[in-house]
Amino acid sequence: MGVLNVTPDSFYDGGRHRTLKGALKHAEAMIREGADWIDVGGESTRPGSRPVSESEEIGRTLPVVRALRRKFPKTPVSIDTQKSAVALAALDAGASMVNDVSALERDPRMVDTVLKREPFVVLMHMRGEPSTMQSLARYRDVVGEVQAYLAGRVRSLVRQGFPRSKIVVDPGLGFGKTAEHNLRIMGGLKRFLSLGCPVLVGASRKSFIGRVLSKNGVPLPPEERLEGSLAAAVWAALQGASILRVHDVGATRKALEVLKAVRA
Repeated sequence: MGVLNVTPDSFYDGGRHRTLKGALKHAEAMIREGADWIDVGGESTRPGSRPVSESEEIGRTLPVVRALRRKFPKTPVSIDTQKSAVALAALDAGASMVNDVSALERDPRMVDTVLKREPFVVLMHMRGEPSTMQSLARYRDVVGEVQAYLAGRVRSLVRQGFPRSKIVVDPGLGFGKTAEHNLRIMGGLKRFLSLGCPVLVGASRKSFIGRVLSKNGVPLPPEERLEGSLAAAVWAALQGASILRVHDVGATRKALEVLKAVRA
């Protein structure tokens, strides 16, 4: 899953693809490099970020979703949003997945939206919201607690009639978790397979990788986290992850091709 942020303030690529022309150029490059999905986001969810209005988020994402469906009709598009109005606008424009970092909990209308339209849905674990989540990073058993939360969200949606076959789960690396929590989740990824849904992992360029690769106690910045991101992607694939949400599609594909060859 190739990341396409049309935001001014995302932690790694904020502001790089804000114009429609720039967004399409980057999407074309990711598709050429082997992206199976393009994930369009119009609101940053980095730690400490502030929400934007529905109208602003729709204004950022809707032209991009429409253009992607016209230009690349064979490549599915997901909308990365917590807002039902944004999700509905994107679905009407041809998106086929809603990727919600709040697991459909922030907006009370989101559950009804996905029940009526039945897109693919990503349910992600996060404590609080992006502006407060890091202050809530306290767990006794981070893998067990995140797994239990996601199991509850899956059960709730299925009980309301949503097809389990369209649910993806995401443990939410970096969302209300310390570097140690993220590493523990990566180490315990196989436990999430018991939920009976594909597992999405979004480790690409995140701060825990920068901390692992610290130089003299100073974490590496996002632009120096490629190699660590590739290691995380290969590990996640080995543990059974079905979807890797990445910024560096071509490099990740190459790493996975070697893994595939070794396994064969």
